[in-house]
Amino acid sequence: MGDQQHGDGQYAGDGQYAGRRRNRRFRNRDQGSPDGGYGQHVDGNATFAAAGGDAAPADLAQLPSHIIDSLCKVLVCSREVIELTVTVLCAGGHLLLEDVPGTGKTTLARALGQCVGGTVHRIQFTPDMMPSDLTGVNVYDQRAQRFEFHPGPLFADIVIADEVNRANPKTQAAMLEAMAERQISVDGVTRRLPEPYLVLATQNPIELEGTYPLPEAQLDRFMARSSIGYPTRDAERAMLLGEHAGEPLTDLQPVCTTLELGEVLRQVRAVQVSEPVADYIVSIVRATRERDDVRFGASPRAGLNLLAMARARAFIRGRDFVTPHDVKTLAVPVLAHRLVPRNMTGASASAEQCERIVSSILESVPAPDAGRSAPVKSGATPRAVRSR
Repeated sequence: MGDQQHGDGQYAGDGQYAGRRRNRRFRNRDQGSPDGGYGQHVDGNATFAAAGGDAAPADLAQLPSHIIDSLCKVLVCSREVIELTVTVLCAGGHLLLEDVPGTGKTTLARALGQCVGGTVHRIQFTPDMMPSDLTGVNVYDQRAQRFEFHPGPLFADIVIADEVNRANPKTQAAMLEAMAERQISVDGVTRRLPEPYLVLATQNPIELEGTYPLPEAQLDRFMARSSIGYPTRDAERAMLLGEHAGEPLTDLQPVCTTLELGEVLRQVRAVQVSEPVADYIVSIVRATRERDDVRFGASPRAGLNLLAMARARAFIRGRDFVTPHDVKTLAVPVLAHRLVPRNMTGASASAEQCERIVSSILESVPAPDAGRSAPVKSGATPRAVRSR
């Protein structure tokens, strides 16, 4: 459970040094530091500072594309999956990957953390895991005559939750506050988590014995769900013959810092959405609740997440406004895992069924004209548009 990876790609265990290093980062919260609990901490290429710190990137608008290009050079999964992962990161959400073992789910998360120069903690979930194994505990220091907080693996920039459906429901619930509120409460003390904060959870859809299916409340916390799939024949051959076969991240260099990525998230939230596009999102979400073959449709949170993802996609493509095509492209990965069909025939079959339902809704709900979807701003110069 305690594997930890830092920006330089090296691992450190949960030994005494690692505990002291994490404690220095979060101890200020209990001591009432004026910066809200973080001060400044340098870990590899990651830089944490108080909210509102100034970053000086060369071009923030290009950072997501640079991250995508860097990941595509070292990973064999499709560019579509990489783009979706980076879009979730820029939208400030969390991603659920459902796929068979060995397809590179963990490698994708490690590569993403290495690209943004942040800390990556990997959690291997097991049925006997307790909530304190994730959040951390207070340990009494006899020399100091006081309790000292030891942060758990949820305190990181990117958290890899491997086989999350193997954990018991009580432990799964411990992740809810961290995913939704970006904070963790232990013994009456609430500690803020860094921004950006991404939980990338994986689960194996073909092995159900000894697992606890994620409840709908927790599935709704994931902004999107996707699968990596098997690589193409040429990609798999190149992986075997590569210079760093088995460890593709050796030459992967950081593209940005977490401070710069945090500024990207703030700019993504400023991407404009017109009333016709907002109405289009509402129509799609409401259509999931009005079908006879759906017991429970998408929640209002689903509409907010779809808008956040559409804003991130528009930003990545160099636009400062959302188009209907952004919404339509992301509707299936954002909405499908939130639906509960009336006739469920198994976890994997249900996922495919829900994706077909969302695709059918997209065909039936008319999209607004592209000309009506772009907000009109007087005296504004639009950013250069790269591609749809």
